[in-house]
Amino acid sequence: MSATTESLAAEACQACRPGSPRISAAEAADLLGALPGWEVVEAGGMDVLTATFTFDTFRAALEFANRVGDLADAADHHPELVVEWGRARVRWWTHTIGGLHRNDFIMAARTSAAAVA
Repeated sequence: MSATTESLAAEACQACRPGSPRISAAEAADLLGALPGWEVVEAGGMDVLTATFTFDTFRAALEFANRVGDLADAADHHPELVVEWGRARVRWWTHTIGGLHRNDFIMAARTSAAAVA
């Protein structure tokens, strides 16, 4: 059964330690189906999960980034955030393993939910 954005966002993040396995390409492809607008790209020699969200003003983009920051702090898992006038880019990856973990997809789903909050 494929995940939905809502079911993925409801999952708990798991502690990730050095040596934890990265997500497989097949699982990443399946999870991307639950994350419209997100894609896996190579950055800095590793895969990262990225999406850009658009807004009507700089303030709206900044408020979104602050909501994502609150989610990140609560999960103790932090993204790269770039805020510009009318848009915010979010990139998730797991520093500890130098790539993607299921936690990144969970946080991407929560990020998407924060965009409509």
